[in-house]
Amino acid sequence: MNVYLVFIIALLIFSYLLEVLVEVLNIRHIRTTIPEEFEGWFDEGKYAKSQRYLKDSTWFDILSSSIMLPLSLAFILLGGFRVFDDLARSAGGGMIVTGLLFAGLLMILAQGVSIPFSIYSTFVIEERYGFNKTTPKTFVLDIVKGLLLSIVIGAPVFAGVLWFFAHAGSGAWFYSWVAVAVIQLFLLYISPVVILPLFNKFTPLEEGELRDGIVAYADQEQFRLKGIFKIDGSRRSSKSNAYFTGLGRWKRIALFDTLIEKHSISELIAVLAHEVGHYRHGHIRKQILISLASSALMFYILSIFITRPGLYQAFGLEMTPIGGAPPIYAGMVFFGFLYAPISMVLGIITSFLSRKYEYEADAFAARTIPQREDMITALKKLSVDNLSNLSPHPLKVFLDYSHPPVLERIRAIRAETD
Repeated sequence: MNVYLVFIIALLIFSYLLEVLVEVLNIRHIRTTIPEEFEGWFDEGKYAKSQRYLKDSTWFDILSSSIMLPLSLAFILLGGFRVFDDLARSAGGGMIVTGLLFAGLLMILAQGVSIPFSIYSTFVIEERYGFNKTTPKTFVLDIVKGLLLSIVIGAPVFAGVLWFFAHAGSGAWFYSWVAVAVIQLFLLYISPVVILPLFNKFTPLEEGELRDGIVAYADQEQFRLKGIFKIDGSRRSSKSNAYFTGLGRWKRIALFDTLIEKHSISELIAVLAHEVGHYRHGHIRKQILISLASSALMFYILSIFITRPGLYQAFGLEMTPIGGAPPIYAGMVFFGFLYAPISMVLGIITSFLSRKYEYEADAFAARTIPQREDMITALKKLSVDNLSNLSPHPLKVFLDYSHPPVLERIRAIRAETD
């Protein structure tokens, strides 16, 4: 049997079993007693509700993966990629046009398969626990907008990478990386004013005590704010969040309307201070550099495997040229299966660094706000309102968490302020 096929099938099964193991351990790690730190914040009913939410969400994720694994294996083993390749070639275009059609067919299939799971998650589980505010119209429009963005942005990028690998020889991986890196940075720069408003309404924060407090804190830290906006997050969910977005002159702070509604001004300033801490410590810059380095590694390894006939044969294809060029578009898709272990390792590393950055941002906030307990209060409110898991399994944290568990964050803040 083809060695690539054996490796990929083994990898898919291993990934599934690992996911199930981690999720089951996470459920079994639930503590039925309310942690002392949250006494008076969670009553017994709401704490039990948070545990039911975790269980329902987790078992649904396991069910989804249990359905997707055999579907994926069947698609591979029964020649699904070959059928899609034949359909794309039947249009009679060159290698790039055929590649775009091939990728488009796969994207439509993936979207079609995922929609029922998204519907159940949004309109059943999230609805059951009082989070869902998404209407069917908004749900459909989000899907349509996402597909249009994939066409407008993703298709030209994919076509450009195909062109480089078909014509640029051994330097193709480098040219592809440079081009994609430039596009990524450009999108980061313009996303607050071009992309994000497609999904949420950004309203300048009105004059008043909250805005004055935020401006005063920013002035105190000599942090230049380009805009303070309120987001209509309540259109989709009752959960709360806040973040900085954009680069340069389009850098913005975005506060969910649900966050503003549920938190005091001092708590909101504490949340802002945490985000400012990320900038002060250079976390955004570091994350961008890590992302660029990761993509460079991916393109380099891709260049090694993109011309291996065995990789194509594993999925039922031969390297039959189109317009004088091999079907590189298929090799790029197939390479994604091979790259999964490296992607997982990189994900673990970046999650570890992200958790470290969160501690640093919390410490910055604790040092720079007048009432340091406000940061802890904000974290507690967010955890209660979002029905967060207060006792995740360490393996779940190690593999998946970009933020430390809330109890560990609170302990670290208290240690910082002692």
